[in-house]
Amino acid sequence: MNNVIELLKAHRSIRKFKTDPVPQEVVEELILAGQCAATSSFIQACTVLQITDPATREHLCEAAAGQLYVKESPVFLVFCADMQRHQMACDMHDAVMLSGFTEQFLTASIDCALFAQNVLIAAESLGLGGCYIGALRNKIGEVDTLLGLPDKVYPVFGMCLGYPAQDPEIKPRLPLGVVLKQQRYSNDGDYQLIVDYDEQVRRYYRSRTGGTKDNSWSEQISDMLVKEARPHMLSFLQSKGFVLK
Repeated sequence: MNNVIELLKAHRSIRKFKTDPVPQEVVEELILAGQCAATSSFIQACTVLQITDPATREHLCEAAAGQLYVKESPVFLVFCADMQRHQMACDMHDAVMLSGFTEQFLTASIDCALFAQNVLIAAESLGLGGCYIGALRNKIGEVDTLLGLPDKVYPVFGMCLGYPAQDPEIKPRLPLGVVLKQQRYSNDGDYQLIVDYDEQVRRYYRSRTGGTKDNSWSEQISDMLVKEARPHMLSFLQSKGFVLK
């Protein structure tokens, strides 16, 4: 195809980094690339916090289930869905902002995801690697307080960035026939495609772990979805002024 598509298809999560620093001008270029992502109705609802303080990094590492790369990666960013500046914009024009709508939560969160993916792709194009840290939401109240986030702002996820010190295999994705449908939704034929895919994922995990992990995709998903999924999130988001209506 072309170099951009090949770059996208070569994505791997990187969790081990060289100690080489990432120049600040590179970080700023990555953020500028992030800002160029699509944004719903031009709301531009993402704010990025670059965390350099070692003590703060240590606390964030603990909040994120002790993932060491949170404190060890040369760059750590926290992407926040931010409707606070929109309150400011309304105040500038003596307008009463109607907030708390679920649609606002969705558009701000999606804006963050699009922004962050641009950042990661741009980073990979420069030879950097990274991984998302959704585990910040395990203790999202602590993270919120630590970062001093005001109402109408919440941390969606973190991102580690740096020069890779590992070269992992590409994790296989679901077959195209499972995710691309024509005209109307149908899952006819998906079962066998997923059975075949399970074996592909099992081989991947065996290779990656030297045989210590032997899970299929469907086993991994079924194990995950029989457990509660951060039930504290609703009350936290409501306390921040999101999903109230």
